[in-house]
Amino acid sequence: MPELVLELNGRTWTLDPSRPYTLGRDPQGDIVLDDARVSWRHATISWSGRSWVIEDHGSTNGTFVRGHRIHHLEIGPGSAVHLGNATDGPRVELSGSTASVASPQAQPQQQPYAAQGAQAGWAQQAPAQQAPEQQAPQAGWQQQPAPVPQQQGPGPGAGAPPVYGDRSPTTFHQFSIGRVMRIGRALENELVVSDLQVSRHHAEFHSTPDGRMEIRDLGSHNGTYVNGQPIAKGGSQLLGATDIVGVGHSTFRIVGDRLEEFVDTGEVSFSARHLTVTVDGGKQILKDVSFGVPEKSLVAVIGPSGSGKSTLLKALTGYRPANQGDVLYDNRNLYKQFAELRQRIGLVPQDDILHKELTVKKALKYAAKLRFPADTTAAERESRIDEVLRELKLDIHKEKKVTSLSGGQRKRVSVALELLTKPSLIFLDEPTSGLDPGMDRDVMQLLRGLADDGRTVLVVTHSVAELALCDKLLVMAPGGAVAYFGPPEEALNFFGYDTWADVFSAFENYRDYDWAGRWKGSQHYQMYAADIDAIAPQSVQVPPMQAMKPPKPQSWMSQFVTLVRRYTAVIVSDKGFLALMVILPGVLGAVSLLIDSGRGLLPNPPNPQTGRIIPNGTATTVLLILAVGACFAGAANSVRELIKERVIYERERATGLSRSAYLMSKVFVLGVITVLQGLMVGVIGLSSREIPKEGLVLGNLTLLELSLPIMALGFTSMMFGLIISALVKTAEKTMPLLVMFAIIQVVFTGCLFALNGSIGANQISYLMPSRWAVGAAGATLDFNKISPPGEGESADPLWENTVGAWTMDMAALIVLGVVCGIFVARFLRRHEPEVMRK
Repeated sequence: MPELVLELNGRTWTLDPSRPYTLGRDPQGDIVLDDARVSWRHATISWSGRSWVIEDHGSTNGTFVRGHRIHHLEIGPGSAVHLGNATDGPRVELSGSTASVASPQAQPQQQPYAAQGAQAGWAQQAPAQQAPEQQAPQAGWQQQPAPVPQQQGPGPGAGAPPVYGDRSPTTFHQFSIGRVMRIGRALENELVVSDLQVSRHHAEFHSTPDGRMEIRDLGSHNGTYVNGQPIAKGGSQLLGATDIVGVGHSTFRIVGDRLEEFVDTGEVSFSARHLTVTVDGGKQILKDVSFGVPEKSLVAVIGPSGSGKSTLLKALTGYRPANQGDVLYDNRNLYKQFAELRQRIGLVPQDDILHKELTVKKALKYAAKLRFPADTTAAERESRIDEVLRELKLDIHKEKKVTSLSGGQRKRVSVALELLTKPSLIFLDEPTSGLDPGMDRDVMQLLRGLADDGRTVLVVTHSVAELALCDKLLVMAPGGAVAYFGPPEEALNFFGYDTWADVFSAFENYRDYDWAGRWKGSQHYQMYAADIDAIAPQSVQVPPMQAMKPPKPQSWMSQFVTLVRRYTAVIVSDKGFLALMVILPGVLGAVSLLIDSGRGLLPNPPNPQTGRIIPNGTATTVLLILAVGACFAGAANSVRELIKERVIYERERATGLSRSAYLMSKVFVLGVITVLQGLMVGVIGLSSREIPKEGLVLGNLTLLELSLPIMALGFTSMMFGLIISALVKTAEKTMPLLVMFAIIQVVFTGCLFALNGSIGANQISYLMPSRWAVGAAGATLDFNKISPPGEGESADPLWENTVGAWTMDMAALIVLGVVCGIFVARFLRRHEPEVMRK
């Protein structure tokens, strides 16, 4: 077995084939390099049985041979390896001590793109010049592949520990038996973590007498995680040698008798490996997508309609996990550790994720209140908000309403909202949609600055004007496959066209062409994606539901109070809506006054000749008008509320928002408004008419007793409106459903025709809130006397002038409202990240 001589910085090592040698900054390694560009455990040189090989362990800055980054390569005498930088990184020179040393094989022969194209003699042929069965788009290159480095084994990070690749720990902490080390934001902790997502007293490490380690959660708000899974609030878990503890943006690992801390400062790698999404029927809308995003980079995703861009974004963020494949956040599986890693990922949807009626400062204030732990002070939140506003140059606009800002400025506010929690990875969906070219450039320059400041940014866009600002470009082909991944400046030359319009036309004209196959057979694939694609795909196994349920940063009551305050502020700031809330019930109540003005709502005296009671049609008509008005007002208040905030809810739910707290905040605020409107309708419509002096339940407060069913009807109709709002896909569909709901309520009040005894119609009417509301009011007014049943008809039991009938009618209204709330909560689940619904 031959020996190999390694020379570095004037020192020489003779390597023994019987053992491997580690290179890096770790003082306990075999060959130590004191250079910041070199990772802690950078690479290993070992004898494979037939030759010497060097293997990169997913190093941050890479290992290079002849200017090209390698991951697993055979080496030998005469080889030169650069660590951390292709040109001026530490240079390792290799030579042999005996003649039997294996000669180097598969040395990189790649050349820059332009040289490759000239050397290979690529020929461009138009489709019309080819035989029909061989027709391909204009970009159908005929090329001779150049020699490439031999890739043997997995790509970057395959053998690396699962904490930030192989980066060196930020700090070390020594353990001793029986010692307790507490973690938190407060200065009195042994491990102080200056992260607003961490509670003041978050968790603590225990060293047990038998030498084992334990992590104990101290009731933290955002949770303590072991291997990406949350431990019970206030619970504890024993730690093994390979376990990783996550607290906010910090990760801890126990190595021997010391605790290593890794702080996520934003410099993270991100990769997608063999992502495939299949929908019902077996159709693949995303096909074997693999690419790697280097840290602190800006990556754009473009492609024609139907190329799977939105599906890819959902797969990358965990909103809709791929059926097959992995998404790795610095070598950590995002799907399996979503509960923890979701806090480090920001997502800016195409629609603004903020309430436009609020000022910029106030919108961020409520967002910070919901996302940060309950023990953060107002001063801490204010400081972070001001810091983000200054960073995005929004401080001069902080007191302006979001509606008064330009499109580009509104997008900055959406980005600012996501930056509050200092995410390391930011996704944006069509951030320049609808913007003019100047604003398009401003937004892309903003994203470029975010990447330069230490974040990884991925943007899905239709705009191709500012692609030169990006580090990498991912082009999706029709059908959801990758057509190109690499530097944006080389993309058009790769496709063989002068403009992106020509490229997209080629996609459309040659939809059956194997764009993915052409990409995988290209030099660019070998240079920019082969190492990522070399990893075998894995089926996604999402942990069970109880393990995926993320902790909430705030208690239920705290979230509820914050949401109520925010919703109230939104309503108060909308002067038009406020005016409508007052005018609508006033008009509806006043309309009823036009019907036989001044006539009472009491039974008519019997006919002296026949002895039969003449029906009082005014009473039933007035009650019909009031009931329809309450139905319409209540449903109109809520029918748009959930659909207009759907994008906001989806994003906030992913960050820990309680579904029930969100729903109850809507029910509470809208319920108060609707009940007051119902009171207005009842008082205006009934106060000027003669009504019974004594009610069934409230004695001489007959007016209030008659108004209560109107108020309850408005509330239950408001709950029906929330069901409509949760079901529809667009706000435009709410109005037809609102009108249909109001008409149905008119039919089933029982005022137009007798429902009691009508088979089918009477049973259906029990599902209608107007039936029970009119029944309760009719019981107080004694409708069986006001509108007595005809011959062969029986009295309506819902109108019986008894306390029992009134109570049953009101109870049925309340039950209907509760059932509607349950349905709304179930329908809201459809608008949450799918990984949270497993």
